[in-house]
Amino acid sequence: MKLDRRTFIKGAGAGTATCALASMLPGSLAALERTELKGTGSEVASICEMCSTRCPISARVVNGKNVSILGNPKAKSFGGAVCARGGAGHSQLYDKQRIVKPLKRVGERGEGNWQEIEWDEAYAIIADNLTRIKNQYGAETVAFSSKSGSLSGHLFHLAKAYGSPNTFTHATTCPAGYVVAAQAMFGGKVKRDLGNSKYIINFGHNLYEGINMSETRGMMNAQMEKGAKLVVFEPRFSVVADKADEWYAIKPGTDVAVALAMCHVLIAENLYDKAFVDRYVSGFEAFADEVKAYTPEWAESVSDVPAEDIRRITREYAACAPHACVDFGHRSSFTTEEFEMRRALYAANILIGNIERKGGLYFGKKASSYNKFAGESVAPSLAKPGVKDMPKSDAKRIDMVDEQYAMLWSSGGVYQTILDATLEAQPYQLRGWVMSRTNPMQTMTDRARVVETLKKLDFVVCCDIYISESAAYADIFLPESTYLERDEEITDKSGKSPAYYVRQKVVEPIGNTRPSWQIWKEAGDAMGLGQYFPWENMDTLQLFQTGGDVALLSKIKQDGFVSYGKPLMLRERDMVQTFISAYPNAKAADEDGTYASSLTFKTPSGKIELSSDKVEQMAPGRGVIRYREVTMKKADELFFIQGKVAVHTNAGSQNVPMLANLMSDNAVWIHPVTAGLLNIQSGDKIRIYNDTGSEEGHALVTPGIRPDTVFAYMGFGSKNKELSRATGKGVHCGNLLPHVTSPVTGMNLHTTGVKIAKI
Repeated sequence: MKLDRRTFIKGAGAGTATCALASMLPGSLAALERTELKGTGSEVASICEMCSTRCPISARVVNGKNVSILGNPKAKSFGGAVCARGGAGHSQLYDKQRIVKPLKRVGERGEGNWQEIEWDEAYAIIADNLTRIKNQYGAETVAFSSKSGSLSGHLFHLAKAYGSPNTFTHATTCPAGYVVAAQAMFGGKVKRDLGNSKYIINFGHNLYEGINMSETRGMMNAQMEKGAKLVVFEPRFSVVADKADEWYAIKPGTDVAVALAMCHVLIAENLYDKAFVDRYVSGFEAFADEVKAYTPEWAESVSDVPAEDIRRITREYAACAPHACVDFGHRSSFTTEEFEMRRALYAANILIGNIERKGGLYFGKKASSYNKFAGESVAPSLAKPGVKDMPKSDAKRIDMVDEQYAMLWSSGGVYQTILDATLEAQPYQLRGWVMSRTNPMQTMTDRARVVETLKKLDFVVCCDIYISESAAYADIFLPESTYLERDEEITDKSGKSPAYYVRQKVVEPIGNTRPSWQIWKEAGDAMGLGQYFPWENMDTLQLFQTGGDVALLSKIKQDGFVSYGKPLMLRERDMVQTFISAYPNAKAADEDGTYASSLTFKTPSGKIELSSDKVEQMAPGRGVIRYREVTMKKADELFFIQGKVAVHTNAGSQNVPMLANLMSDNAVWIHPVTAGLLNIQSGDKIRIYNDTGSEEGHALVTPGIRPDTVFAYMGFGSKNKELSRATGKGVHCGNLLPHVTSPVTGMNLHTTGVKIAKI
């Protein structure tokens, strides 16, 4: 597909074949005549949604034909910039394959036969079916799932009003591992101060491809402007490995071994911060006893990382303490020992005492706690809308099959248990699934099992922008407005000081789409649940959040991103002194000039827990962090790992015209030695297969991968008939990954074994 200025202006790069296909799909934008875009202002501050980072943006309509999307300069840590995905948001806006009218399925699920309907009919069908299921089987037999973050609360509010406890985000397919580990050790999430780090150790958190504008810029600045050293342990030569000072092609799934060996060196050579550990840490003795056996020599035998390098790197890291950081990651080479791996990474930070120190880890400073330190109302607090007499379900959640997942439920639940409850009636039979902006066909493992689930359910509803691979199996499709066409609540974006931002409409909605908050409110009304949705519009909710303060609301809307006060880290003397100087009524500092005595943790002990009695009760044998050997492949198989690419957000952007044009396929990385044994050259068609599934793709022969490992970017290989740009191009990773759940974190397993054959 060729992208030039003429086709770009006419249809965001939609070629002839694509337009023909889209025009055959009922409800698509192709069926509407192209009209002038109607902007809501000359320059509108808003929030991007081309990935889950949700960067602040500034957007405007250009000559009624296009939308210019730039970063919001008021959000300084984001650099007033957007990435390739963010800049392509307009391409999604007027893509001809986008769905702009409600649809109902005609024919069998997955056949791709749809009929346009009106919103009232869509709501009536949903109300009839969900009410029938509730009356016949119970409200708990319907699951509700949504992409994390923006607007998921509105769908979950409907679920609660309806009476179902079964609400799920994508947590266990992506970020839950580090969240659960932080909950166990710190009592809550922590943030990275990469921009001030002098030494950064990275275990595959590829911030130069899985871009988070704020953190990515922070790491860039640390490296380029402050001379920070970056060491990367990753099985392939990724972009972040390319930019590192040292790269080690670690064996997949052995990150925990290297991290524990680092902890061994820190303790054995007395390089750890003893004063910090004595004051803030519980369970150190048990942890220290455990890691005595995890020598660098042992770690080398497990991971292929030289023992002498583990020792040297650990010593260099300790010499930069506390302004150093082991990145606790986001997605990496997952194993069933995900919980131990994340805890080991956190432990390497804890031992050098980098908590609430520049270049280390810190807690977000929201308005309520920040104002207490300041002794005055420096930052406004937002109210949380609540509804009186909301129903409370007595039913058991489908993922409450084991106490070990107790730390995960508030993070979105064990998402993949929807499959177990549907196919195996565990712990009971699921009957319906309502999903919003989520595509389990790509994000969950074992695609065939997901298909079987979607076919078996009594009723499926999907709210999205495109007919995704999962939406193709829905009974009712509800077209959501894109992020450029909707308003949302104010969101807390606090870091070292309180901050807020807000999404606002840049253009009026195209076609007959609606924001999801309105969709779920109106669906609730149709089900007779209107009393639980007392707000009329988004303005009502925003004004409630600001306590009726019109001036505050206007300020947030005008700037899009607002921050308050001075940056504060409790154990940084200079920051604390600057803070106290700014606020006359501020809390007095400790004798050392810091707020170190105010650093507390929401754990059972009130301290950081290197060993945890609570975890031991949840999952016997896991109270202390330890190494357990795992088997992820057969002897005659290769490790199969996946990762993110800078121009796509997993499967969420595969059909966006500009991004599809930049990258429409995912070649399989194969080492030259391995490729030689299989008689494979770059560009050759190959089959990649295992006991779970089989995929066809093409090879990229490169020395940037271990000989025992192959790699592919996630989100490709869609089997969807409706979306031609995303269909049949590349390898569908989920079709090769087995349905396995990791203990404690509830994470999907994202590393497995495969075989390769030349076609």
